[in-house]
Amino acid sequence: MTRILVIGGGIAGTATALALHKAGFDVAVHEAHPDTAEDIGAFLTLASNGMRALAQLDASDAVTASGFPLRSMRVLDDQGGEVAHVPLGEADDALLRYRCLRRGELNAALQAEVIRRGIGLSHGARLVSVENGPDKVTARFADGSVATGDLLIGADGLNSIIRRSIAPGAAPVYAGQSVFYGYTRSAPVAEETTGHITMVRGSAAAFGCAVSPDGEAYWFARVAGQAIPADELAHPAPSRWREQLVELLRHDATPAAGIVAASTDGIMATNATEIPLGTPWRSERTLIIGDAAHAASPATGQGASMALEDAVILAKSLRDTPDPDSALSLYEACRRPRVEHNITASGEISRGTRTPPRTGRAPSPQRPGDDTLARQLDWDLDMNAVSGNAD
Repeated sequence: MTRILVIGGGIAGTATALALHKAGFDVAVHEAHPDTAEDIGAFLTLASNGMRALAQLDASDAVTASGFPLRSMRVLDDQGGEVAHVPLGEADDALLRYRCLRRGELNAALQAEVIRRGIGLSHGARLVSVENGPDKVTARFADGSVATGDLLIGADGLNSIIRRSIAPGAAPVYAGQSVFYGYTRSAPVAEETTGHITMVRGSAAAFGCAVSPDGEAYWFARVAGQAIPADELAHPAPSRWREQLVELLRHDATPAAGIVAASTDGIMATNATEIPLGTPWRSERTLIIGDAAHAASPATGQGASMALEDAVILAKSLRDTPDPDSALSLYEACRRPRVEHNITASGEISRGTRTPPRTGRAPSPQRPGDDTLARQLDWDLDMNAVSGNAD
Protein backbone atom coordinates (compact mmCIF):
# COMPACT_ATOMS: atom_id res chain seq x y z
CA MET A 1 0.00 0.00 0.00
CA THR A 2 1.48 3.32 -1.03
CA ARG A 3 -1.26 5.89 -1.71
CA ILE A 4 -3.57 7.12 1.07
CA LEU A 5 -6.32 9.70 0.65
CA VAL A 6 -7.31 11.84 3.64
CA ILE A 7 -10.69 13.54 3.37
CA GLY A 8 -10.82 16.56 5.65
CA GLY A 9 -8.13 19.13 6.39
CA GLY A 10 -9.07 19.86 9.99
CA ILE A 11 -7.15 18.78 13.07
CA ALA A 12 -7.65 15.04 12.62
CA GLY A 13 -6.97 15.08 8.88
CA THR A 14 -3.84 17.21 8.90
CA ALA A 15 -2.34 15.39 11.88
CA THR A 16 -3.04 12.05 10.18
CA ALA A 17 -1.36 13.27 7.01
CA LEU A 18 1.73 14.31 9.00
CA ALA A 19 1.84 10.91 10.73
CA LEU A 20 1.36 8.89 7.53
CA HIS A 21 4.00 10.94 5.74
CA LYS A 22 6.43 10.36 8.60
CA ALA A 23 5.69 6.62 8.34
CA GLY A 24 6.68 6.67 4.67
CA PHE A 25 3.30 6.65 2.95
CA ASP A 26 2.29 8.72 -0.06
CA VAL A 27 -0.58 10.82 1.29
CA ALA A 28 -2.79 13.63 0.00
CA VAL A 29 -5.35 15.73 1.89
CA HIS A 30 -8.62 16.92 0.34
CA GLU A 31 -10.40 19.71 2.25
CA ALA A 32 -13.89 21.01 1.40
CA HIS A 33 -13.37 24.47 2.86
CA PRO A 34 -11.76 26.97 0.46
CA ASP A 35 -9.19 28.15 3.04
CA THR A 36 -8.07 27.60 6.64
CA ALA A 37 -10.78 29.77 8.22
CA GLU A 38 -13.17 27.02 9.35
CA ASP A 39 -14.06 27.39 13.05
CA ILE A 40 -11.61 30.25 13.31
CA GLY A 41 -13.26 31.80 16.36
CA ALA A 42 -13.80 29.08 18.97
CA PHE A 43 -10.94 28.06 21.24
CA LEU A 44 -9.85 24.74 22.67
CA THR A 45 -7.33 23.26 25.05
CA LEU A 46 -4.83 20.61 24.07
CA ALA A 47 -4.22 18.28 27.00
CA SER A 48 -0.91 16.60 27.78
CA ASN A 49 -1.87 13.49 25.80
CA GLY A 50 -2.54 15.64 22.73
CA MET A 51 0.73 17.50 23.19
CA ARG A 52 2.52 14.15 23.47
CA ALA A 53 1.04 13.09 20.14
CA LEU A 54 2.13 16.38 18.53
CA ALA A 55 5.67 15.80 19.78
CA GLN A 56 5.74 12.40 18.08
CA LEU A 57 4.73 14.13 14.84
CA ASP A 58 7.61 16.62 15.25
CA ALA A 59 4.95 19.34 15.18
CA SER A 60 5.27 20.86 18.66
CA ASP A 61 7.06 24.00 17.51
CA ALA A 62 4.51 24.67 14.79
CA VAL A 63 1.66 24.61 17.30
CA THR A 64 3.25 26.29 20.32
CA ALA A 65 3.88 29.40 18.23
CA SER A 66 0.18 30.09 18.94
CA GLY A 67 -1.83 30.28 22.14
CA PHE A 68 -0.49 30.03 25.66
CA PRO A 69 0.35 27.29 28.21
CA LEU A 70 -1.82 26.29 31.17
CA ARG A 71 -0.13 24.88 34.27
CA SER A 72 -3.04 24.38 36.66
CA MET A 73 -6.79 24.43 37.17
CA ARG A 74 -8.71 26.37 39.82
CA VAL A 75 -12.22 25.21 40.71
CA LEU A 76 -14.70 27.65 42.26
CA ASP A 77 -18.12 26.97 43.74
CA ASP A 78 -21.15 29.12 43.00
CA GLN A 79 -20.18 31.52 45.80
CA GLY A 80 -16.73 32.12 44.35
CA GLY A 81 -14.93 29.98 46.94
CA GLU A 82 -11.93 28.00 45.72
CA VAL A 83 -12.52 24.30 46.28
CA ALA A 84 -9.47 23.04 44.37
CA HIS A 85 -6.29 24.24 42.69
CA VAL A 86 -4.43 21.39 41.03
CA PRO A 87 -1.75 20.88 38.35
CA LEU A 88 -2.95 20.17 34.82
CA GLY A 89 -1.57 17.03 33.23
CA GLU A 90 2.20 16.92 32.93
CA ALA A 91 2.64 20.57 33.85
CA ASP A 92 6.33 20.17 34.77
CA ASP A 93 7.25 19.21 31.20
CA ALA A 94 7.17 22.28 28.92
CA LEU A 95 6.68 20.07 25.86
CA LEU A 96 3.62 18.33 27.33
CA ARG A 97 2.04 21.25 29.16
CA TYR A 98 -1.64 21.97 28.41
CA ARG A 99 -2.12 24.66 25.77
CA CYS A 100 -5.02 27.00 25.09
CA LEU A 101 -5.44 28.35 21.56
CA ARG A 102 -8.03 29.16 18.95
CA ARG A 103 -9.19 26.23 16.86
CA GLY A 104 -8.49 28.17 13.67
CA GLU A 105 -4.91 28.83 14.79
CA LEU A 106 -4.30 25.13 15.43
CA ASN A 107 -5.85 24.19 12.11
CA ALA A 108 -3.81 26.78 10.22
CA ALA A 109 -0.57 25.69 11.94
CA LEU A 110 -1.11 22.03 11.06
CA GLN A 111 -2.07 22.84 7.48
CA ALA A 112 1.04 24.99 7.11
CA GLU A 113 3.15 22.12 8.43
CA VAL A 114 1.52 19.74 5.93
CA ILE A 115 2.46 22.09 3.09
CA ARG A 116 5.98 22.67 4.46
CA ARG A 117 6.64 18.93 4.36
CA GLY A 118 5.52 18.68 0.74
CA ILE A 119 2.28 16.80 1.40
CA GLY A 120 -0.49 17.47 -1.11
CA LEU A 121 -3.33 19.62 0.27
CA SER A 122 -6.30 20.54 -1.94
CA HIS A 123 -8.81 23.19 -0.80
CA GLY A 124 -12.35 23.44 -2.14
CA ALA A 125 -12.52 19.65 -2.64
CA ARG A 126 -16.04 18.83 -1.43
CA LEU A 127 -16.58 15.07 -1.35
CA VAL A 128 -19.61 13.67 -3.15
CA SER A 129 -19.09 9.90 -2.99
CA VAL A 130 -16.66 7.08 -2.20
CA GLU A 131 -16.38 3.91 -4.26
CA ASN A 132 -14.54 0.92 -2.82
CA GLY A 133 -13.06 -1.44 -5.39
CA PRO A 134 -11.18 -4.72 -5.02
CA ASP A 135 -7.78 -3.01 -5.27
CA LYS A 136 -8.43 0.73 -4.97
CA VAL A 137 -10.76 3.27 -3.42
CA THR A 138 -12.03 6.27 -5.38
CA ALA A 139 -13.19 9.65 -4.07
CA ARG A 140 -15.36 11.85 -6.28
CA PHE A 141 -15.67 15.57 -5.62
CA ALA A 142 -18.30 18.20 -6.42
CA ASP A 143 -16.08 19.96 -8.97
CA GLY A 144 -15.85 16.75 -11.02
CA SER A 145 -12.35 15.80 -9.91
CA VAL A 146 -11.47 12.26 -8.85
CA ALA A 147 -8.77 10.86 -6.55
CA THR A 148 -7.79 7.21 -6.25
CA GLY A 149 -5.79 5.49 -3.53
CA ASP A 150 -5.16 2.24 -1.71
CA LEU A 151 -6.89 3.47 1.45
CA LEU A 152 -9.20 6.38 2.31
CA ILE A 153 -9.25 8.01 5.74
CA GLY A 154 -12.39 9.98 6.55
CA ALA A 155 -11.57 12.91 8.83
CA ASP A 156 -14.55 14.97 7.70
CA GLY A 157 -15.92 15.85 11.10
CA LEU A 158 -19.17 15.61 13.00
CA ASN A 159 -21.41 15.61 9.92
CA SER A 160 -19.20 13.17 8.03
CA ILE A 161 -20.33 12.17 4.55
CA ILE A 162 -18.08 9.12 4.81
CA ARG A 163 -19.69 7.97 8.06
CA ARG A 164 -23.07 8.10 6.34
CA SER A 165 -21.79 5.71 3.69
CA ILE A 166 -20.33 3.32 6.29
CA ALA A 167 -23.11 3.58 8.90
CA PRO A 168 -26.18 5.29 7.41
CA GLY A 169 -28.16 5.08 10.65
CA ALA A 170 -25.50 6.60 12.91
CA ALA A 171 -26.15 10.31 13.37
CA PRO A 172 -24.89 12.71 16.05
CA VAL A 173 -27.26 13.13 19.00
CA TYR A 174 -27.73 16.04 21.40
CA ALA A 175 -25.77 15.55 24.62
CA GLY A 176 -27.90 17.77 26.85
CA GLN A 177 -26.06 21.11 26.85
CA SER A 178 -25.62 24.18 24.70
CA VAL A 179 -22.10 25.57 24.70
CA PHE A 180 -21.15 29.25 24.31
CA TYR A 181 -17.67 30.67 23.65
CA GLY A 182 -16.35 34.20 23.81
CA TYR A 183 -13.41 36.54 24.38
CA THR A 184 -12.83 39.86 26.10
CA ARG A 185 -9.94 42.17 26.88
CA SER A 186 -11.98 44.44 29.13
CA ALA A 187 -13.16 42.10 31.88
CA PRO A 188 -11.70 42.80 35.33
CA VAL A 189 -9.39 39.80 35.77
CA ALA A 190 -6.53 39.61 38.23
CA GLU A 191 -2.99 39.33 36.90
CA GLU A 192 -2.45 36.09 38.80
CA THR A 193 -5.18 34.41 36.74
CA THR A 194 -2.78 33.84 33.84
CA GLY A 195 -1.24 30.40 33.48
CA HIS A 196 -4.23 28.43 34.65
CA ILE A 197 -7.85 27.80 33.77
CA THR A 198 -10.60 28.67 36.23
CA MET A 199 -13.63 26.39 36.29
CA VAL A 200 -16.83 27.55 37.99
CA ARG A 201 -19.46 25.11 39.22
CA GLY A 202 -22.29 27.56 38.80
CA SER A 203 -25.84 27.04 39.97
CA ALA A 204 -27.24 27.45 36.44
CA ALA A 205 -24.24 26.83 34.15
CA ALA A 206 -20.74 25.42 34.09
CA PHE A 207 -18.23 28.14 33.25
CA GLY A 208 -14.54 28.16 32.40
CA CYS A 209 -12.07 30.94 31.71
CA ALA A 210 -8.38 31.19 30.82
CA VAL A 211 -6.47 34.48 30.52
CA SER A 212 -3.70 34.92 28.00
CA PRO A 213 -0.40 36.62 28.92
CA ASP A 214 -1.58 39.80 27.16
CA GLY A 215 -4.79 39.92 29.19
CA GLU A 216 -7.39 38.47 26.84
CA ALA A 217 -9.91 36.24 28.60
CA TYR A 218 -11.04 33.10 26.74
CA TRP A 219 -14.27 31.73 28.20
CA PHE A 220 -16.95 29.13 27.70
CA ALA A 221 -20.30 28.37 29.34
CA ARG A 222 -22.17 25.06 29.20
CA VAL A 223 -25.92 25.38 29.80
CA ALA A 224 -28.23 22.39 30.24
CA GLY A 225 -31.65 22.35 28.64
CA GLN A 226 -33.19 22.33 25.20
CA ALA A 227 -30.89 22.46 22.20
CA ILE A 228 -30.48 25.77 20.40
CA PRO A 229 -32.72 25.64 17.31
CA ALA A 230 -30.93 25.13 14.01
CA ASP A 231 -32.30 28.41 12.62
CA GLU A 232 -30.80 30.32 15.53
CA LEU A 233 -27.41 28.68 15.03
CA ALA A 234 -27.57 29.50 11.32
CA HIS A 235 -28.38 33.15 12.10
CA PRO A 236 -26.39 33.90 15.27
CA ALA A 237 -27.68 36.33 17.88
CA PRO A 238 -24.57 37.05 20.00
CA SER A 239 -25.97 40.07 21.84
CA ARG A 240 -29.06 38.11 22.90
CA TRP A 241 -26.92 35.13 23.92
CA ARG A 242 -24.78 37.44 26.03
CA GLU A 243 -27.84 38.88 27.78
CA GLN A 244 -29.25 35.41 28.47
CA LEU A 245 -25.93 34.17 29.85
CA VAL A 246 -25.44 37.18 32.08
CA GLU A 247 -28.94 36.67 33.49
CA LEU A 248 -28.10 33.02 34.27
CA LEU A 249 -24.68 33.73 35.76
CA ARG A 250 -25.35 36.87 37.78
CA HIS A 251 -27.12 34.95 40.56
CA ASP A 252 -23.76 33.44 41.59
CA ALA A 253 -21.02 35.31 43.42
CA THR A 254 -18.35 34.47 40.82
CA PRO A 255 -16.51 36.46 38.10
CA ALA A 256 -18.45 34.66 35.32
CA ALA A 257 -21.25 37.19 34.73
CA GLY A 258 -18.82 40.12 34.59
CA ILE A 259 -16.56 38.38 32.10
CA VAL A 260 -19.47 37.55 29.78
CA ALA A 261 -20.96 41.05 30.13
CA ALA A 262 -17.63 42.56 29.04
CA SER A 263 -17.48 40.43 25.89
CA THR A 264 -18.16 41.74 22.42
CA ASP A 265 -20.69 40.40 19.95
CA GLY A 266 -18.16 37.75 18.85
CA ILE A 267 -19.91 35.20 21.08
CA MET A 268 -20.36 31.80 19.42
CA ALA A 269 -22.72 28.97 20.27
CA THR A 270 -23.18 25.31 19.46
CA ASN A 271 -25.03 22.29 20.76
CA ALA A 272 -22.99 19.59 22.50
CA THR A 273 -23.38 16.43 20.43
CA GLU A 274 -21.95 12.92 20.43
CA ILE A 275 -21.68 9.92 18.15
CA PRO A 276 -23.54 6.82 19.42
CA LEU A 277 -21.38 4.07 20.90
CA GLY A 278 -20.71 1.15 18.61
CA THR A 279 -20.89 3.17 15.40
CA PRO A 280 -19.00 1.26 12.67
CA TRP A 281 -15.73 2.89 11.61
CA ARG A 282 -14.69 0.73 8.66
CA SER A 283 -15.89 -0.49 5.30
CA GLU A 284 -13.49 -2.22 2.93
CA ARG A 285 -10.73 0.32 2.18
CA THR A 286 -12.34 3.18 4.10
CA LEU A 287 -11.90 4.23 7.76
CA ILE A 288 -13.27 7.20 9.72
CA ILE A 289 -11.33 8.88 12.53
CA GLY A 290 -11.61 11.87 14.86
CA ASP A 291 -15.01 13.49 15.31
CA ALA A 292 -16.36 11.60 12.30
CA ALA A 293 -15.96 8.38 14.29
CA HIS A 294 -16.17 9.32 17.96
CA ALA A 295 -17.23 12.92 18.60
CA ALA A 296 -18.01 13.55 22.27
CA SER A 297 -19.55 16.48 24.11
CA PRO A 298 -16.84 19.04 24.98
CA ALA A 299 -17.19 18.56 28.74
CA THR A 300 -13.93 16.61 29.13
CA GLY A 301 -12.04 18.89 26.74
CA GLN A 302 -10.51 15.92 24.93
CA GLY A 303 -11.79 16.18 21.34
CA ALA A 304 -8.68 17.61 19.69
CA SER A 305 -6.29 15.55 21.81
CA MET A 306 -8.13 12.32 20.95
CA ALA A 307 -7.89 13.20 17.24
CA LEU A 308 -4.12 13.70 17.56
CA GLU A 309 -3.82 10.33 19.30
CA ASP A 310 -5.78 8.77 16.41
CA ALA A 311 -3.29 10.13 13.90
CA VAL A 312 -0.19 8.68 15.52
CA ILE A 313 -1.68 5.30 16.38
CA LEU A 314 -3.22 4.82 12.93
CA ALA A 315 0.05 5.60 11.16
CA LYS A 316 1.98 3.28 13.45
CA SER A 317 -0.59 0.50 12.97
CA LEU A 318 -0.26 0.77 9.18
CA ARG A 319 3.53 0.93 9.44
CA ASP A 320 3.91 -2.09 11.73
CA THR A 321 1.46 -4.61 10.26
CA PRO A 322 1.71 -6.64 7.03
CA ASP A 323 -1.60 -5.61 5.41
CA PRO A 324 -4.27 -2.89 5.67
CA ASP A 325 -6.96 -5.13 7.16
CA SER A 326 -4.69 -6.20 10.02
CA ALA A 327 -3.62 -2.59 10.54
CA LEU A 328 -7.15 -1.25 10.77
CA SER A 329 -8.16 -4.08 13.11
CA LEU A 330 -5.22 -3.28 15.38
CA TYR A 331 -6.03 0.43 15.29
CA GLU A 332 -9.68 -0.12 16.19
CA ALA A 333 -8.84 -2.54 19.00
CA CYS A 334 -6.54 0.09 20.52
CA ARG A 335 -8.78 3.09 20.02
CA ARG A 336 -12.42 2.08 20.49
CA PRO A 337 -12.38 1.38 24.27
CA ARG A 338 -10.55 4.64 24.95
CA VAL A 339 -12.58 7.01 22.80
CA GLU A 340 -15.93 5.45 23.70
CA HIS A 341 -15.09 5.79 27.39
CA ASN A 342 -14.51 9.49 26.66
CA ILE A 343 -17.89 9.77 24.90
CA THR A 344 -19.58 8.19 27.91
CA ALA A 345 -17.76 10.22 30.58
CA SER A 346 -18.21 13.50 28.74
CA GLY A 347 -21.87 12.80 28.07
CA GLU A 348 -22.49 12.03 31.74
CA ILE A 349 -21.01 15.39 32.70
CA SER A 350 -23.12 17.21 30.12
CA ARG A 351 -26.30 15.45 31.22
CA GLY A 352 -25.57 15.96 34.91
CA THR A 353 -25.41 12.26 35.73
CA ARG A 354 -21.79 12.48 36.88
CA THR A 355 -21.63 14.98 39.72
CA PRO A 356 -18.35 16.17 41.27
CA PRO A 357 -18.00 16.16 45.06
CA ARG A 358 -18.74 19.33 47.01
CA THR A 359 -15.07 19.86 47.82
CA GLY A 360 -11.91 19.03 45.96
CA ARG A 361 -11.72 17.72 42.44
CA ALA A 362 -13.66 14.73 41.20
CA PRO A 363 -11.32 11.81 40.59
CA SER A 364 -10.83 11.38 36.86
CA PRO A 365 -11.69 7.79 36.00
CA GLN A 366 -8.82 6.23 34.12
CA ARG A 367 -9.55 5.89 30.43
CA PRO A 368 -8.88 2.48 28.89
CA GLY A 369 -5.36 2.64 27.49
CA ASP A 370 -4.08 5.34 29.85
CA ASP A 371 -1.47 2.96 31.20
CA THR A 372 -0.13 2.11 27.72
CA LEU A 373 -0.77 5.38 25.89
CA ALA A 374 2.75 6.79 26.15
CA ARG A 375 4.15 3.59 24.63
CA GLN A 376 1.48 3.51 21.92
CA LEU A 377 2.39 7.07 20.95
CA ASP A 378 6.16 6.47 21.09
CA TRP A 379 7.15 6.57 17.43
CA ASP A 380 10.14 4.28 17.92
CA LEU A 381 8.18 1.43 19.50
CA ASP A 382 6.44 -1.24 17.42
CA MET A 383 2.66 -0.91 17.62
CA ASN A 384 2.07 -4.64 17.94
CA ALA A 385 4.28 -4.85 21.01
CA VAL A 386 2.62 -1.92 22.82
CA SER A 387 -0.99 -2.27 21.70
CA GLY A 388 -2.21 -3.08 25.19
CA ASN A 389 -4.90 -5.35 23.80
CA ALA A 390 -4.42 -7.69 26.72
CA ASP A 391 -5.01 -4.91 29.32
